[in-house]
Amino acid sequence: MKSTMVFLITTAVLLLSSPKTKAQTTKSPPPSLAPAPAPTPDHVNLTHLLTVAGHFQTLLGHLESTKVIDTFQDQANNSKDGITIFAPTDDAFSSLKQPSLSNLTQDQLKSLCLFHSLPRYYSLADFKNLSKSSPVSTSAGGQYTLNFTDLSGDVHISSGWTNTRISSSVLSTDPIAVYQVNRVLLPEAIFGTNIPPMPAPALSPEPEASPAADTPSGVNVNATSPSSSSEQNKNSSPQVISLGIQSQLFFAVLSMVILMSG
Repeated sequence: MKSTMVFLITTAVLLLSSPKTKAQTTKSPPPSLAPAPAPTPDHVNLTHLLTVAGHFQTLLGHLESTKVIDTFQDQANNSKDGITIFAPTDDAFSSLKQPSLSNLTQDQLKSLCLFHSLPRYYSLADFKNLSKSSPVSTSAGGQYTLNFTDLSGDVHISSGWTNTRISSSVLSTDPIAVYQVNRVLLPEAIFGTNIPPMPAPALSPEPEASPAADTPSGVNVNATSPSSSSEQNKNSSPQVISLGIQSQLFFAVLSMVILMSG
């Protein structure tokens, strides 16, 4: 009995001290955590951007009334291609007299707003290659196209009715580019192809001829002109000559009288 107890105790000590038992009693390390996903870039709020810029309020009003601002925002946030927007200034809208935008239907105004964007992000450097692909379809559809010309980095835009250029960059960070233009882009798909000729530049008025009475100050208007004085000299010269001859004759006679009296 005693030997049996010793055997059991010895067996238990051996089992507890074995490597297998230690491995089973060792706590397993905590599972490795997966790396956190990279933070997504902040979305640019186009309404806030155009509001802060200060001189695009007319454009923003049209974008909001036609809900095109939502289309632009969705294209900027949820597409891989991004968006490029051409933003006319408030002065560009106020200077537009003919054709008038007040006669457009809501659908036409919406197409006009979409006409001011390309459904892809383009940096200023990209327009050099894009100019070789003109005409380029806009967000308004295939028949609403724009022509681009890159002149040493100066980007010119033509819609048929409108010729303008990118005057400054409001924002150009992939996936959004907003470029300022100083004229409203008018599509032929809305206003037709009967484009009136550009008015010739106004000629500057010719300067009026100065009146003859304008005489420099300090000049005596009654003074004899050089020509008239020369004429007077010509008229007085015979009198001088005749007086000279008479005086010579007088002295000659006087000399004879003196000689005879001597």
